[in-house]
Amino acid sequence: MKINSILIFVILLSSCMVSKKKYIALEEESKKCNALLAETQNKLFLAESQSAKFSNEVTTVNSSLMNKNEQIKDLRDQLEDCKKLRDKQLTQVGDLTVLTQAANDNIKETLSQLERKDKYITLLQAAKTKADSINLALAVNLKGVLKNGLEDGDVDIKVDKTVVMINISDKVLFKSGSWELTPKADEVLANIAKIIESRPELEVMIEGYTDNVPIKNTCLKDNWDLSVKRATTVVRSLQEKNKVNPNRLIAAGRGEYNALVSNDSPENKATNRRTRIILMPKINEFYDLLNPKNVPQ
Repeated sequence: MKINSILIFVILLSSCMVSKKKYIALEEESKKCNALLAETQNKLFLAESQSAKFSNEVTTVNSSLMNKNEQIKDLRDQLEDCKKLRDKQLTQVGDLTVLTQAANDNIKETLSQLERKDKYITLLQAAKTKADSINLALAVNLKGVLKNGLEDGDVDIKVDKTVVMINISDKVLFKSGSWELTPKADEVLANIAKIIESRPELEVMIEGYTDNVPIKNTCLKDNWDLSVKRATTVVRSLQEKNKVNPNRLIAAGRGEYNALVSNDSPENKATNRRTRIILMPKINEFYDLLNPKNVPQ
C-alpha cells in the first residue's frame, strides 16, 4: 500500500510538472501572439492612414486633372480662334497686296501728273487772285455809280468770296407793301445794268426779302408772294428797260427768312426788307475753270 501510494504521488507529481511546462510554453506563445497582434494592428493603422492619405492625394490629383483638362480645352479654343484670325489676316493681306499692287500701278501715273497738278494749282491761284481783283474793282465801281442821291444805309455792297452782293433797301425800290417800282428805282437799276453789261461773264441773281409782318390781300397770299413778285419786277426792269440778256438773270423770293437781323424793332425790320442783287460767275465757266483737262500741257 505504501509503495502504491508512493507510486501514485510520484506519478501525480510528474504530471503536474509536465502541465506546468506546457502552461509556461503556452503562456510564452500567447505573449508572442499578442505582440504579433499588436504589431499587426499598428501596421493596419499605418496602412489605413496611408490609404486615407492616398485617397486625399487621388482626389487632389483628380481635381487638378479636371482643371488641366479645362485649361487644355480653353487653349484649344484659343488656338482655333487664332487659326481663324490668321486665315482672316491672310485674306486681308492678300487683298491688301492686290490693292497695293493697284496703288503701285498708279504711282507712276500720279507722279507724272504732279507737274500738271502744280500748274493747275498755280492756275487756280492766279484765277482766284484775278477774280478777287475784279470783284473788288466791280464793288468800287458800283459804289461810285450808286452813291449819288442815296443814303449810306440804303445800299450795302459787299464782296463775299467769288461774288459781289448789293443789298438795296425796299424804300429805294418799292412802295410800301407793293412790288411796283419807284421812280428812284429806275435810276438805280439803270446804273446797275451798265455794270452788268460791262461784265458779260457774270450771272445776276435777284433775291427778294421781307420782314416778318404777315401780308395778305387779293393779290398776295403771304410774304413769299411779295418777295417773289419784287424779285421778278426787278428782273423785268433789267431785261425790258435796260436790255440785260434774260439768259443771265435769275429771280428768287426768300420771304421773311434768311433775315440779316432779328425782327424785334422797326429799324431791324427795315433792314430785313431788302432786295439783294448778286453778281456771280457763270456756273459753266466756273466748272470749266476746275476741270483738270483744261490745265495747260
